[in-house]
Amino acid sequence: MLGYHVFSVYYDRLTENVDYPVRAAYFQSLINCHLDHASILLDLACGTGNLSVELSKLGYDVIGVDGSADMLSIAVQKNTEGKILFLCQEMQRLDLYGTVDVTISALDSINHVTDAKQLQRIFNRVSLFTNPGGLFIFDANSIYKHQNILGDHTFVYDYDDVYCVWQNAYNPNNHMIEINLDFFERENNCYYRQSESFFERAYSVQELETMLVAAGFEVLEVLEGDTFRPPQEDTQRLVFVAKKVGS
Repeated sequence: MLGYHVFSVYYDRLTENVDYPVRAAYFQSLINCHLDHASILLDLACGTGNLSVELSKLGYDVIGVDGSADMLSIAVQKNTEGKILFLCQEMQRLDLYGTVDVTISALDSINHVTDAKQLQRIFNRVSLFTNPGGLFIFDANSIYKHQNILGDHTFVYDYDDVYCVWQNAYNPNNHMIEINLDFFERENNCYYRQSESFFERAYSVQELETMLVAAGFEVLEVLEGDTFRPPQEDTQRLVFVAKKVGS
């Protein structure tokens, strides 16, 4: 599992356009649509903990799990009230002390798992630690986004203290993107370069639904990201809502 050592330092800066309170409220709306009551919530691949904090504010007992110790070292600093339990675990080796009512995995964390067999193991582990009737909600970048938005494109982020060049290389055979990030941080009128590389893979709706069913979930909804509408051909982010089968 990648450590995302360099990426963790700049992650919050690169995602500062994400309105985490709004995203948390959106997930809560989905939960309320399908569950009468939810108390314990797992934020899977929680990263630097921004969403975990907002979900905790909404009254959930939050467990934040991530495979990167560097990401979690930032997350724990935001846990000022000590209400969130952060665990350093790889998703496919998820091992909780008990079961949860809801699991949420946001911001294309699923796409970082590029091996379908590994992703199935993750879904299986989530199912194992989900109460019967509990929910698994996650978002994922669509194939359309990988083909047409990320593709073989380069993005530049120019801030006062850091300059980031994000370069993508797209493989149409498996909808996988190699992401290369170069960070140039200014210090004493000089720029120091740090780099990070990783891959993301886009899965079809059918592939993800098949994995969920195999893990013991019933797919309740597939939505266009952050809406309650069904996905369109040009949908960039998909949201899956699945329910653990059982009484």
